[in-house]
Amino acid sequence: MRKRSRTAMIPRGMHSSRRGPRRPRIFSCLVVLLVIPAVAQAGQRLNAKNSAVIFGTVWGPDDRPVYGVTVKIRRARDKKARWEVHSNRLGEFEQLVPAGKETYVLWADTRGVKTPEGQHLRPGQLVTVEVEDKERVNTGVHLK
Repeated sequence: MRKRSRTAMIPRGMHSSRRGPRRPRIFSCLVVLLVIPAVAQAGQRLNAKNSAVIFGTVWGPDDRPVYGVTVKIRRARDKKARWEVHSNRLGEFEQLVPAGKETYVLWADTRGVKTPEGQHLRPGQLVTVEVEDKERVNTGVHLK
């Protein structure tokens, strides 16, 4: 006895034909063409050739450098911090930012930071930094 092969019934709308609607295909091609350049541009990383450097020192109330303080940086036109760096053992920090004319605002986040005597440190005033092009800008953040 021979076995019969089983065949599946496919609904009419599921068949692929050349005469079907082309809108989904055109739409997906347009989406791909628009997304690829955006992803390529977002993938550019900052390096020494296309960026500026904000370099600074965190100073305590006794005018000594402070280790381990979080410094937050944002563009002046933004509301939230875009970059967050920590001061090193010398109280220094640095952050690469895109080259070009821009104003940046820096401040210290002192939550959990104490002096050796056990006193809580308070943040000082906001620091404004002007970047013109591919350059290094030196600044200081003072704590109270």
